[in-house]
Amino acid sequence: MPHEGRARTGVSDPRACEADAVGTGSPPPVPEAVTSERALTFVGAALTAVYLPGAGHQELRLVETAGCARGEYGLPERLPLSGDSPAAHTFRTGRPLWLTPAALASYSTGGPTPPRPEASLAALPLGTDGRRLGCLVVVGDSTDGFETEQRRFLEPYADAVGAVLRTGTGRPAPPPLLSPALRSLCVGSFVITPDTGLIEADESLLELAGITPDDFDGKADTLLAHALPEDMHALMSVLEPSTQTVGRRELEFRVRRPTGEMRWLSLSCQVVAGLDGRPEQVVGVVTATSVLRQSADDVSRIQWLTAALDDAVTVRDVSRVVVNALGEPLGADRVALAELQDDRLAVTVLDPPEPAAWPQWWRAEWRSEWPDAPVSALPTLQMALRDGRMDLWSAGAALEPGLAGIGAGGLAVLPLPAKGWVAGVCLVGWDQPHEFVPEERFLLTATAALVGQALKRARAHDAEQELATMLQRSLLPRRLPELPGGTAVARYLPAKRGLQVGGDWYDVIALSEDRVALVIGDVQGHSAGAATIMGQMRTAIRAYAVEGHPPDVVVSHANRLLVGMETDLFATCCYAELDMEEGNALFVRAGHLAPLLRHPDGRTEEVQVEGGLPLGILADAEFPMTTCALAPGTVIVMVTDGLVEAVDLPLDEGMDRTRTALAAADPADPGEMADELLGELDPREDDVALLLLRYDGMKTRPIRAGWAVWRLPDAVMHARRFTARALRRWKVEEVTDAALLVVSELVTNGLMHTQGPVRVDLMLRGDRVRVSVSDCSPRAPAKPVIVDWDETGGRGLLLVEAMSESFGSVPVAGGKQVWSELVVPHCEQARAGAGPRTERGGPP
Repeated sequence: MPHEGRARTGVSDPRACEADAVGTGSPPPVPEAVTSERALTFVGAALTAVYLPGAGHQELRLVETAGCARGEYGLPERLPLSGDSPAAHTFRTGRPLWLTPAALASYSTGGPTPPRPEASLAALPLGTDGRRLGCLVVVGDSTDGFETEQRRFLEPYADAVGAVLRTGTGRPAPPPLLSPALRSLCVGSFVITPDTGLIEADESLLELAGITPDDFDGKADTLLAHALPEDMHALMSVLEPSTQTVGRRELEFRVRRPTGEMRWLSLSCQVVAGLDGRPEQVVGVVTATSVLRQSADDVSRIQWLTAALDDAVTVRDVSRVVVNALGEPLGADRVALAELQDDRLAVTVLDPPEPAAWPQWWRAEWRSEWPDAPVSALPTLQMALRDGRMDLWSAGAALEPGLAGIGAGGLAVLPLPAKGWVAGVCLVGWDQPHEFVPEERFLLTATAALVGQALKRARAHDAEQELATMLQRSLLPRRLPELPGGTAVARYLPAKRGLQVGGDWYDVIALSEDRVALVIGDVQGHSAGAATIMGQMRTAIRAYAVEGHPPDVVVSHANRLLVGMETDLFATCCYAELDMEEGNALFVRAGHLAPLLRHPDGRTEEVQVEGGLPLGILADAEFPMTTCALAPGTVIVMVTDGLVEAVDLPLDEGMDRTRTALAAADPADPGEMADELLGELDPREDDVALLLLRYDGMKTRPIRAGWAVWRLPDAVMHARRFTARALRRWKVEEVTDAALLVVSELVTNGLMHTQGPVRVDLMLRGDRVRVSVSDCSPRAPAKPVIVDWDETGGRGLLLVEAMSESFGSVPVAGGKQVWSELVVPHCEQARAGAGPRTERGGPP
């Protein structure tokens, strides 16, 4: 049970409550800080604190404390992340620490100040969705450390603090955490004065009982009126304790809410005696039955287990319920739950979780978070799973090494049936000799049947979410390309409802060495069908962009494709093409939100992009282009409407909020900047996609030269002379011979096998010379499959490939470009940094 702590601390004077009740008809509200300290103190937390990472993530900062001992001692304000403190260790590893006073003494920093020999300490990680947000530190005043029940209360409490912290992401300062987290767990507290029959109850307790604060008159009878008659006798023993009941009491009872719903509640209280030995106050907490210890009564336990499993969604949730249902009530020392996957057992939870608490054979199979082993390695389990019946092994039973260390005093093996097959197995072990009484057998049998069904349902849910996640990841880019002159990051958050796959998408397309395309879009709806259309549109736009079409043509082609699919869905899209060398951007918008810009001086603006219709509505729709100049340090942000629009958030207000967050964010780290823009998004009504690019400008500016080939008999000679002259001017004569050979072969092919203009482009960047020849034929050059000395066709391409560091062909608008890169030995970087230059030439 929770530690007694200092039950008197933080309790207001009930006589003041009585006076107010008489004068006004309802007692004044209990301050939230008082109720929080009262509840935390009752479960053994003398001091509770939250540490969050500071700027630069080099230290942890103390941001909030609560508890009765704040006036007596405190905790360090700052803790280095690399230091030897429990909080830093938990933040780095993501695993909780439960330290007795002796174990706490081994840490040089991070304990209570001034040090107390009787103080224990718990450090629990705060985080959601794999992110480490901070650490919850709880100081207890018991020399025995934190008991099992205290841990089971504090772990969900840490999760609740993390959830509150996550909703406050993006604010200048963290919001209050400890009291809202306790309120989210529905933990109510009370103080009863037996002589007067008055009770001081906080809002959480009233909500659990289904009473509004305005309807509460401060009398205990008002609360009792909502309890079921069968439970009235037990509650009266709390309201009117005798001198023999001084100490701790625990019970479960039921209340009937105004809606007709029946709710099970757990009550744990401390009867405080006065100087004359008579009961003076009753102080306690009331929670939903899934938070504190449950009654050992079989019927009530099965009722609680049914309700708790009904709320369990994932396999991890089911596992936690099983531990709460069997571990403490049966006095078990170990509980393990494993799924049956083909012929292997996949462990989903172990209590206690430390590897040292389990046999050496289990530790040898500890390849991931939990062990995983074939069923054939454990004959006892194999037999139980085959027969589908419960096996109870008493102390001293001969078991294989894999099971012998789990329950030296007794072992229960529970197959978990689920509609004709076995979903898994549960192991319950005792260290001391244990006798299996009939009531306990009934509880184990009923638990196994309920857990099997819940495990099957949770496994189906997890598989559905895994499939949705896999589908979403396969349709979105696995990684974004590294860009010259900029950094791009993206974020995608699925909606917290239904199948977590939707129609939002993004892409970053490297078109050439200095050009990149950004695209973000949203297909109507939130289903597998919308995701399928999304994948087709993303692939189509990437293909059209790589072909070299300008932005308006890319979007127009995608629109015609979606119209031709004859689907009822439409899509919105925003497409941008950036010249990373010159800092120019071309935007096209098809029914989508306009992009946002953050200028180097911190100003933000919404780019006024002339919009077109959404894709898939009208085949002949026009999509005009809008140009925009970018200065180094400018940040481009493209989002979907899930970020800026909701039922309670108008679009204009959402855009203004995003612009404000964009102006306040630090562009030094684009990843953190994107996270700050996501802000408060839990729960989400719609998918959210965000694409962000910080334009830095290209550090190495290339030198360019271009020449349009005239169709003359001596055109190849003129191309060679132009190439030689440019290389001499750039002082890279080392590659002249190779470059002339490449130009001769590529220009000859362009003149012989294509019609229309042919162009030669040269570029020097760093230690590489790039030779490109463009023509009007989309057909890529083909190398000979079989090299024969009698055949001459295509052999020039083999020479070009042999002379080049790299060689290839890319489509461009209206044709193709064949290119070759040559490495310049001993090239000075200073030449490449001389600045951009474009040279044009005719026949020399």
